[in-house]
Amino acid sequence: MSGIIITSQKKLVAHHKDEHEPYEYYKYEVTPRKDFSQAYICFYEIPPQKYNYPIHYHDFNTEAFYIISGEGLLITEDDTSPIKAGDIVVCPSGKEGGHQLFNSSSSQLLTYIDFDTTHSPDVIHYPHSQKIGIIQHNVSSQFYKEEDQADYYEGE
Repeated sequence: MSGIIITSQKKLVAHHKDEHEPYEYYKYEVTPRKDFSQAYICFYEIPPQKYNYPIHYHDFNTEAFYIISGEGLLITEDDTSPIKAGDIVVCPSGKEGGHQLFNSSSSQLLTYIDFDTTHSPDVIHYPHSQKIGIIQHNVSSQFYKEEDQADYYEGE
């Protein structure tokens, strides 16, 4: 079964990210980004009253979440919807797929599996902060303010 993965969340090492209020999560990579170029799969745990990431959308990649346990909110530019164990959320590429998850519980983790396509490079938009990010397979991500646009021939 070379290349095939059979695992569980309990067998994976958690990567904890808690650098900026109100964002925090534990991520367990099933398919490490460095090893897989077509799909990125991981478990997430969001502590109570925390967000996973700022609201964002991808130009080229789809994200899907299967909620394992807990409850929370799916936040979009236009709406907020409750989510709970057993729900699946599919966020298509493009502005209409903009999303953010929030753990609305005061005491329980929001646990889910995240399934992403990984077209590379991808452009990610952060509408609240007017930033864009460029993600390329096995290259450090870069983030820019949208107002920093330059003319095509500037500096040439």
